[in-house]
Amino acid sequence: MMKAVLPLLVVFGCSCSDAFIVPASVSLARKGLGVRMSSASQQGAAPFGTVEDLQHVVDEAAKGLNWKKKVTLLGSTGSIGTQTLDIVKNVPERFEIEGLAAGGNVALLAQQIKEFNPKIVSVRDESVLKELKEALSGWNGKMPELVFGPKGIAEVAKYGDSDVVVTGIVGCAGLLPTVEAIKAGKDIALANKETLISGGPVILPLLKEYGVKMTPADSEHSAIFQSLQGVPPGGLRKVILTASGGAFRDFSADELLELCEKDPEFIRKKATTHPNWDMGAKITVDSATLMNKGLEVIEAHYLFGVSYDDIEVVVHPQSILHSAIETRDSSVIGQLGWPDMRLPLVYSMSWPYRLEMPYEPLDFAKLGKMTFMAPDRKKYPSLDLSYSAGRTGGTMTAVLNAANEQANEMFRNGEIGYLDIFKVIEKAMEAHKSDLSMKPSLDDIVEIDGWARNFVKEQSKTKITK
Repeated sequence: MMKAVLPLLVVFGCSCSDAFIVPASVSLARKGLGVRMSSASQQGAAPFGTVEDLQHVVDEAAKGLNWKKKVTLLGSTGSIGTQTLDIVKNVPERFEIEGLAAGGNVALLAQQIKEFNPKIVSVRDESVLKELKEALSGWNGKMPELVFGPKGIAEVAKYGDSDVVVTGIVGCAGLLPTVEAIKAGKDIALANKETLISGGPVILPLLKEYGVKMTPADSEHSAIFQSLQGVPPGGLRKVILTASGGAFRDFSADELLELCEKDPEFIRKKATTHPNWDMGAKITVDSATLMNKGLEVIEAHYLFGVSYDDIEVVVHPQSILHSAIETRDSSVIGQLGWPDMRLPLVYSMSWPYRLEMPYEPLDFAKLGKMTFMAPDRKKYPSLDLSYSAGRTGGTMTAVLNAANEQANEMFRNGEIGYLDIFKVIEKAMEAHKSDLSMKPSLDDIVEIDGWARNFVKEQSKTKITK
């Protein structure tokens, strides 16, 4: 892998007046000149591709349908959390809630506690805990153990005898509780990209050490995971990640640049509205910048152990083919369905079983057509930044993720412009190259995450484009 980000090249025109800059390593990556990692160089986090994995599926299938799983849910009041609980409500004979972790939405959390009767619940801080106790006063149900703060989330993650922990907390905040759940021997239904993007070098050895299985819960990686079922060891040639194209998919790069200059508030509003999916604000903006797909490229590398040269991104506006694989014999296998996050969520929790769910089946006649196109790298510099960070490896992906997370929030708050998102990410990557660690510890990753966020905040106080 490349050991550092190389000097800068001007590639894309910029936030209002100055030139937008990305690393020279991006240009090299396009030409395939970076050092390549073999697709066989590591076993991915997802359980596929080994004789042991295939045997596990056979053994589970032989048990029939006499099973039920206890579920711990991190981020219960967010988009992932509420959809996970919808699944539990639909198939209570298969799942029951062991623990919930949430932020500050007391009203919704109180309803969830009354309906699902968790044994332990965590909230953001002590003030929220007080509000929750007041909201539950007078309730005749069994009061769960109540905890708060980062330590509280960790307690929930490792609590009791839950079978699977759904990691629905957005951002790097989900990394530490996921580590605690792994150490407690709990399987992970991964809905938090940052766990592998930032912590991949630490997470992969932990999964092996504690014998924990990690199944992807987002639509693209679930589609890949589902497509890999039954593929023998060594049968995978390429991963094909599909992207909706987000809010600006119908704008040319020049049109987008002009709107950024003339109507930045329209751009801000547009970026927070997704044409296909109902998601949280942060992920919706990541979809508009296509950074979500860049992050998913890195996540796919860690989940499935494939080389970055064997991960392809294709824009598919209808969001029906959620992703696909190409096998050694050139067959392409994909997973299709209406855009509904509950589908990948239920599979990540029930794998390797298939459950009867009351969702609308895909109707090809109703669909009519599907279209595909290559992503516009000029309009979406996030892809080249992500491939560059991934090929560099080590802590560079943690810097990419943290810088993006901070820039995304600042953009939504009106502190920086749309195109400034890319600029501050590139600047953080360039600044980090002298401190790059290829074998970081968990503490290293947490420290680097904090450094990158602070770096972006400081950049916003100056003229970012310089």
